[in-house]
Amino acid sequence: MKTLLVTGGAGFIGGNFVLAAIAQGFKVVNLDALTYAGNPATLAALAGEARHVFVEGRIEDRGLVGDLLARHRPDAVINFAAESHVDRSIEEPDAFTRTNVLGAQNLLDCALAHWRGLTGAARESFRFLQISTDEVYGSIDRGLFTEHSPYRPNSPYAASKAAADHFVRAYHKTYGLPTLITVGTNNYGPHQFPEKLIPLMILNGLEGKKLPVYGDGQQVRDWLHVSDHCRAIRAVVERGRPGETYIVGPDAQLPNLKVVETICDLLDELRPANGGPRRGLIQHVADRPGHDRRYAVDSTKLKTELGWRPEVDFADGLRRTVRWYLDNPAWWESIRSGRYRGQRLGLDRVAS
Repeated sequence: MKTLLVTGGAGFIGGNFVLAAIAQGFKVVNLDALTYAGNPATLAALAGEARHVFVEGRIEDRGLVGDLLARHRPDAVINFAAESHVDRSIEEPDAFTRTNVLGAQNLLDCALAHWRGLTGAARESFRFLQISTDEVYGSIDRGLFTEHSPYRPNSPYAASKAAADHFVRAYHKTYGLPTLITVGTNNYGPHQFPEKLIPLMILNGLEGKKLPVYGDGQQVRDWLHVSDHCRAIRAVVERGRPGETYIVGPDAQLPNLKVVETICDLLDELRPANGGPRRGLIQHVADRPGHDRRYAVDSTKLKTELGWRPEVDFADGLRRTVRWYLDNPAWWESIRSGRYRGQRLGLDRVAS
């Protein structure tokens, strides 16, 4: 594969993937709507890079997507584009339906028309990869989710991603489009928008603000470094079997409270504060409506079939992540000074 059409490539996971793909020699056509979570600063290192073609636009725009496919003839379409924050989905579920469901279905339609016009090796090798989330499975009390676990989404965000996954599967079964799905666990790392748990705790702790923890903080998540996720995505799009789903997880399950406490300790070590240990900033707040209690996944299929293994230990990855935010204030200060200042989201619609 030489050319990729990446949607949502100015976001967190998509941006990290684009940076890695360009470094590995790919040409990337990057389509992003630059909503609140899309940050062009993530791609600043690619300024002047001929192999990076950035296009501002939405995946719901059929004419634009069709034109990009016709002009650049990508070997694969990788769909990162999505509204992705659970709290925002509680406040504005219709936005999640537009992008995550209708946008994904439009992207599939355009990819199908493009694929049908290909011949020979180009048609044989073409792939459409949907980036999904373990939240489509809901919560699990014990054991691990596998690719055969039933979908039981509990938030509007998870429901919208589940619907998109079903469309992807249907386009493969009905039309033969060579689709793939990756189901990733909670990502962390550089360039993550600071409404998510880890960057929010880092920046609030750095600024001496309260660290809000939902409920008792014992919600368990499987923490995946974004670089490991990007390596898995490349493995799946290059060697995965069309029609298949691959779960991506590092078996690094920790409760949210433990993660927040570790961030406090790292900040105290790397940037000591006059106010004393930052664990004193932790504040338990009312839990999120419909909050899943535990995610845990089994990545055996990905490891066995494609040889992927996580390379970033969580303790080391979290330390590197904290240090990245400390070393790159220019990236996040513009975000914190704008519309999003670290406030809690996802309560207004439930309370009304």
